[in-house]
Amino acid sequence: MSSAPDILLDIKWELAGKRAAFEAALPGRSVMTLPDARANGVSLDQVRYAVVWHPEDGFLASLPNLNVIFSLGAGVDHVVRDPHLPDLPLVRFVDPDLTGRMVEWVVLQVLMHLRRQRVYDRQQRQKHWHEISTPAAHELRVGIMGFGTLGRACAQALLALGFQVNGWARSAKSCEGVKTFAGEGASAAFLAETDILVSLLPLTAQTKGILNRTLFESLSRSGPFKAPVLINAGRGGSQVETDIDRALQDGTLFGASLDVFETEPLPENSPLWAHENCIITPHMAAVSNAQALANHVAVQIAKHEAGETMDHLVDPQQGY
Repeated sequence: MSSAPDILLDIKWELAGKRAAFEAALPGRSVMTLPDARANGVSLDQVRYAVVWHPEDGFLASLPNLNVIFSLGAGVDHVVRDPHLPDLPLVRFVDPDLTGRMVEWVVLQVLMHLRRQRVYDRQQRQKHWHEISTPAAHELRVGIMGFGTLGRACAQALLALGFQVNGWARSAKSCEGVKTFAGEGASAAFLAETDILVSLLPLTAQTKGILNRTLFESLSRSGPFKAPVLINAGRGGSQVETDIDRALQDGTLFGASLDVFETEPLPENSPLWAHENCIITPHMAAVSNAQALANHVAVQIAKHEAGETMDHLVDPQQGY
């Protein structure tokens, strides 16, 4: 642990497990976590690759030999928010394991609302036996905002269950069996045909606060529940939580499932905790697997050092 690292892990959770995974995937390379480096006074001048989550502003710019920045998630807003971010390749983490976990969470949430599971949970606690009429999957239109790798994978799983699925993205995308919409001009039509909205949007200047009352009122009210459902596993900064709270109270929203929040952890005094029709999970919809992440970084480093183009490079103009 005393030699200067060329691969630095600025990961603030499960540090030991992450380091072991990287050491296994990158034998012979010097891997170190930032807390260990600082605790032992180790120079970071030789760091060429940094794997980060919410790095301190200016920290990446302070590494003189940095070549590539890796995000440990599919999103990169936690990196690009740095006003001193160096002009270097930035790579997102896209992996079948992470994609599968997101699909599991999204499908679970859609089914929880479809089958009214929270009501049945309450009835179980009350020892109350009462059947509730629920629609079939084919009667609901699920609209997915953010139709990249994760969005298309979720769409395919929902199609297999019989849901009607629509997809919206900023640029044109296609997916067999899915009605797709592209660009700002198509957003109104997309929302009007959506009974359950799934947001997998990245956080950009354009998406900040986009999940607000105006958008909720633009969603379909002709579906089986007569009001829409919001599901957000994208970014907390995309939602306006005061609007969600009021919309759940007055029936503008039939229900919600939220895995991300404006402030994390979600404050204890948030009114969202109290809504029975709001399912809250602690930003765990698609947790990065340590070994999958390490293998991904190892492959991209090999490509970089061979002069090849790395996968999942971020467009700095788009922010994703």
